[in-house]
Amino acid sequence: MPKSVALITGASAGLGVDFARQLAAEGKRLVLAARRKDRLDALVDELGNARAVELDLGEEGAADRLMADLAAHDEQVELLVNNAGFGLTGRFAQLDGKRQRQMIDLNCGALAELAHAVLPGMIERKSGAILNVASTAAFQPGPGMAVYFATKAFVLSFSEALHEEVKSQGVTVSALCPGPTATEFGQVAGFSKPLPSMVFADSPSVVAAGLKGLKAGRAITIPGLMNKSTAQAHRFFPRSWVRKAAGLLKP
Repeated sequence: MPKSVALITGASAGLGVDFARQLAAEGKRLVLAARRKDRLDALVDELGNARAVELDLGEEGAADRLMADLAAHDEQVELLVNNAGFGLTGRFAQLDGKRQRQMIDLNCGALAELAHAVLPGMIERKSGAILNVASTAAFQPGPGMAVYFATKAFVLSFSEALHEEVKSQGVTVSALCPGPTATEFGQVAGFSKPLPSMVFADSPSVVAAGLKGLKAGRAITIPGLMNKSTAQAHRFFPRSWVRKAAGLLKP
């Protein structure tokens, strides 16, 4: 019989590391995928019941290569954590066009490809789960981070749709929508000024909330009362106000 594994993308930093640690603590066998092999190897050494796959999921054909690697190791995905992704800050017209396309390919394209690759097997077995990491950015447009906010809106909408499609077939699909979290995200995105430390959630608590929501069969998990409130701002204020506020709050 194939070995059941939890596949975590973007596993070399931030939320990905804490997903790996918390799932390993539950006794899951892990496959950790990311670009930075040194970090992956260190995490594998720490956790024990895991192996690393070095690849850039933003590259064409990377999702297929990852699935081929799993098949070669006689592994089937019982849980997919689609965590890989990045953001960029700046005006759309001034940011590098190719880099923004890479963001779309990774945040949306690779995520959808992997979900499409694992879902048929889960449906056939009537068992399995997918956790897609979105963001509170999914709930409004983001001037100054236009493409990033749009990619997370895709992730949220896509996840909700899949949730409805497969929930009667023994499979759970859930979107985790964290707000600002203490990870390397801001550094990679190019934030010019830090947010106050009180704004940030810690990564382990965000991951714990996401896994709890997934186990409860929720379509969406938004950790933190403040994040829940800001995610619903579009229900209470005109969209013109919401998008202006989002632009003002961007670091």
